Amino acid sequence: MIKKFSHSLRVKITLIILLLISILLLSIGILNNFGLTWYYQNEKVSEIHEAYLKLDNEVKKLSEDGQTIIGESEDSESVVNESVSNIVLDYSNKHNITIALVDSMTNKAIYSSQREGDMLLDRIQEGFIGNKNIKKKDILYKSDNYTIILHNTQQNSSFIEGFGYCSDNQTIVIMSTPVAGLKESVNISNKFLIYVAVIGFIITVIITFLITKMITSPILQLAEISNKMGKLDFTARYMGKRSDEIQTLGQNMNYMSDRLKKAISKLQEANEVLKEDIKRKEAIDEMRKDFIANVSHELKTPIALIQGYAEGLNEGLCEDEESRKYYTEVIMDESEKMNKMVKQLLTLSSLESGNSILHKENFNMTSLTDGVLSSISILIGEKNVKVDFDNSRDVFLYADEFKIEEVVTNYISNAIHHVNDNGTIKIDVSEDESNVYFSVYNTGNQIPEKDLANVWEKFFKVDKAHSRSYGGSGIGLSIVKAIIEAHGGEVKVANKSDGVEFGFKIPRMKE
Repeated sequence: MIKKFSHSLRVKITLIILLLISILLLSIGILNNFGLTWYYQNEKVSEIHEAYLKLDNEVKKLSEDGQTIIGESEDSESVVNESVSNIVLDYSNKHNITIALVDSMTNKAIYSSQREGDMLLDRIQEGFIGNKNIKKKDILYKSDNYTIILHNTQQNSSFIEGFGYCSDNQTIVIMSTPVAGLKESVNISNKFLIYVAVIGFIITVIITFLITKMITSPILQLAEISNKMGKLDFTARYMGKRSDEIQTLGQNMNYMSDRLKKAISKLQEANEVLKEDIKRKEAIDEMRKDFIANVSHELKTPIALIQGYAEGLNEGLCEDEESRKYYTEVIMDESEKMNKMVKQLLTLSSLESGNSILHKENFNMTSLTDGVLSSISILIGEKNVKVDFDNSRDVFLYADEFKIEEVVTNYISNAIHHVNDNGTIKIDVSEDESNVYFSVYNTGNQIPEKDLANVWEKFFKVDKAHSRSYGGSGIGLSIVKAIIEAHGGEVKVANKSDGVEFGFKIPRMKE
């Protein structure tokens, strides 16, 4: 497309220039062929008329002074007036005009420029002056005293001739200049112009090609740049070094390319952000749907139990004290589970929204773990498991003690509920220069590998039946993750050879 554009533009410019040159050369030829004769003829008429006026003026002066054109010298010889002689000789030599002054009384020549003087006298004797047979088309100029005509002889010779009386009404002035040689000169000139035109045309073609190449090359480059810009490729730059409008256009295109590149880059960034926002919104919508479904599912069972046992009490199905006590304990237990789940949801929502305030302080992680183990010692005794924990080394942490205690309690409680009978629970608290580490390992069934990454999600349960038996809602580990991340730490879970290990690390950040 661009090559076609360049070719078309170059051809158009070349053809236009060549057409203009051709018109110019043709115009010169036509003017030379038809206009040169007319121009030359008018120039000669003007020169003859001018010579007549000068001669008439001198004759008039001499007449007024009582003098004549021919005077006498000291030697009694005839002498032509100097001014008149100078005019005659000047126009004869410079303008090739034959001039004769004739006395109308005697029809004798007073003075002539020698060349063709006799011919002019013959014209007088033939009665040429005053001849009414002169064709109107041959008259080139006419006044009261003087006439200029084009005279064609029988020998195919042409002359421009002027004749008339001076102001003294006695002296006749007659002039003649040949024009036959002019036609030959025009023919020679036309032939020469043909050669000039051919050579000039060839030179013009070469120069035009170079000029059009010089003009179209930067335009072609700009067209290529614009084509790439249309394809959102802004790497091309105009590298010309001119001092004209094309250079300005190239610089403007470079500037526009830079601005478009930045604008499109910003649009792409905004588009990526928008895509991420859309994905995030879709994820949030999906999470909201899952959350509603999970909450509904978790609340459905306790609500159904409470409703059923309440209806039983209302209808008097349990008349004895022991049955009524059992019914009320079920209602209270299920109500407690619902209350606990609602509190967990509120806690998790507060942590995820960033509205939960951490009350950080230095405390002993070893002592905190000992306290948690003491509080759930009954559960440990019921499971008949071995707990391995080295509490001989103090490890201090700067964090929210209450929330970290909740995390430790959740980890240890999960281990107790999932450890196998007569199994082992191993708790480890350690530190390095940057972090404090806590982990809980229990023997028992491993978590399926496909579920390892999902254990931190809300309402996710690996063993839903077992979770239900000890009141698990699937929210605890989500709260654990939110608490640890609020402290700038990380949670972990991994399958071991004969069990599962949960843990976390938190930056020490002592005061």
